[in-house]
Amino acid sequence: MPVPLPDPAAALHVAPDATEVSILSHGVVAAVTPDGGLTDVQRVLLAAVFDAMTGHPADLDGPPVAAADFAAALAGRDAVFRTRIVQVMVLGALVLRPLPTVVADRVAAFARELSVDEGMLAVAHRFSAGDLGLAAIDFERNGYTSTWTDADAEALHTSRTLAVAWEEVVDDAGLRDRWSAMENLPEGTLGRRVCDFYRARGFAYPGSPGSAPPLLAQHDWVHVVADYGTTVESELEVFAFIARANDDLRAFSLLAMVVSLFETGYLRTGAGLFESDTGHLAQAGMAVRVADAMRRGALCVGSIDFLRTDWFLLAPLTVDEVRTRFGVTPKAPTATAAGSVGPFETGGISPFQLAAGRRVADDRGESYDAYGAA
Repeated sequence: MPVPLPDPAAALHVAPDATEVSILSHGVVAAVTPDGGLTDVQRVLLAAVFDAMTGHPADLDGPPVAAADFAAALAGRDAVFRTRIVQVMVLGALVLRPLPTVVADRVAAFARELSVDEGMLAVAHRFSAGDLGLAAIDFERNGYTSTWTDADAEALHTSRTLAVAWEEVVDDAGLRDRWSAMENLPEGTLGRRVCDFYRARGFAYPGSPGSAPPLLAQHDWVHVVADYGTTVESELEVFAFIARANDDLRAFSLLAMVVSLFETGYLRTGAGLFESDTGHLAQAGMAVRVADAMRRGALCVGSIDFLRTDWFLLAPLTVDEVRTRFGVTPKAPTATAAGSVGPFETGGISPFQLAAGRRVADDRGESYDAYGAA
């Protein structure tokens, strides 16, 4: 029988100690382990997430625990805490390809015992059944954009109402001009640095032909503020950061989306522009980098929906002022050592983007500047 949620006044709101982390990791491992044991990717990912988010090591080789017993151990924890643990389970399941039905079912059973309703469980079941097209629909139905409204779109400053959240807008002169006007801001301001970011990579401003959907372009500001480059590996980091900074639990679907695009390939496309490119989370050091991005997102001040932020209001501020406003903390040394770089550092740009930036500069008759990223 599901363990009911505690009375809000009696819920436990302290950080988990080493003993509770051991219990939590036992439960997560029990939920996501396929026949033959944890995969290498699961093992390094779970170890990194628990360490980054709690400061205590996970016990990934402890005795198995039943869903009912695990839920009973979390009886004092509220819906948010329990859901975050289920999301770690879902994350651990989504890196499996194939994703065994027994694993998807087991994670769902743990969620039921915890009285948790997590939308990405339906996605995991679709993946396990091979219904990849329906899984993409479930992402929209149960994830971040399920609550998207016309009022939310006001932060994008498009000249017309969007039919869907991730819609491309390639013929909006007003939007394009709003972006390009930031080139006149002083050096060091957020808006000017975002323009530098675009010019180095040959990106078209939103509203122009070949540009990213305006909603997806919102995350470009976060690349600059959170100091993440634009390789596929850095995309995993920036969406982990965005997802965890938002207290709306549906934001987890953004991290689930990029893992499904850039690790397993369950999704062929996403966010109106991204295309599948697999195996990136499995690369050495990536688990540490993604886990640290989750930690940094969680440490931001309050609940921040970076994709619904009106960034143009912040464009005249310096990057440091914006980081202070949001409470963006530095990267952990372990993440930097694992290869995490910023958008204006060597390695912070892909070869394709570098070539595109050079080509656009040539077309303009200008000398190319990578702003440190080359």
